[in-house]
Amino acid sequence: MGIEIKSEQEIAVMRQSGQIVAEILRTLTKQMKPGMNTKELDTIAAKELKRLGAESSFKGYRGYPATVCVSVNDEIVHGIPGTRVLKDGDIVSLDFGAIYHGFHGDAAVTVPVGEVSPEASRLMEATRASLEKGIAAAKAGARLGDVSAAIQDCAESRGYSLVREYTGHGIGRKMHEDPQIPNSTEPPYGLKPGTGPVLKKGMTLAVEPMLNAGDWHTRVAEDQWTVLTADGSLSAHFEHTIAVDDNEPEVLTWGTYG
Repeated sequence: MGIEIKSEQEIAVMRQSGQIVAEILRTLTKQMKPGMNTKELDTIAAKELKRLGAESSFKGYRGYPATVCVSVNDEIVHGIPGTRVLKDGDIVSLDFGAIYHGFHGDAAVTVPVGEVSPEASRLMEATRASLEKGIAAAKAGARLGDVSAAIQDCAESRGYSLVREYTGHGIGRKMHEDPQIPNSTEPPYGLKPGTGPVLKKGMTLAVEPMLNAGDWHTRVAEDQWTVLTADGSLSAHFEHTIAVDDNEPEVLTWGTYG
């Protein structure tokens, strides 16, 4: 299946779903504090989705049991909210998607709980910078591998490794559409710069680097969902849904952070 090109009208709807995602992630970030458990974040997200007239992209997807993914410290992605209590010094990755009028928006942000270590702050900043470099490379006429190379160059220049098995993706009527967007140029998962599909105006993509403070290898927890760093090091995750344009890409989930 080829990469779908969205019309201006379809991108306008995705802009609305993206803003719902951004608003709810901002709400979760503001309300997060030491002493609350991760299930409370899921409850807030579900209530906000209902208030805004949208549905969850995640709940029920391949059996995922929650509205938002909450991944703490060495958890990379797909953390299931539950009874875990957040502590001062934790870093928390919130990955969230919404469906509005048939189109998905998807974004992620890693945020500090209280005061965190300088090492954790540097990791979060490097991950956010890698996302921004990847987005900047996603222009019409570029190759998909150019996006991967931009993300990897930024991450590795700051001393971090990139999760390879889990990638960004196309997005639209389905949460996961073609193409997969590797965060690395290394085989077997990556794409070298100057290779891969040519990006075209109207493609809508979810770009999402995941950086580890240690090694890039991962493992899956007994719940069969939560992905962790194999060596127990910290991990961070940032993501935006974008629309490719002839000039600068449009970030459809702008305002998620900052």
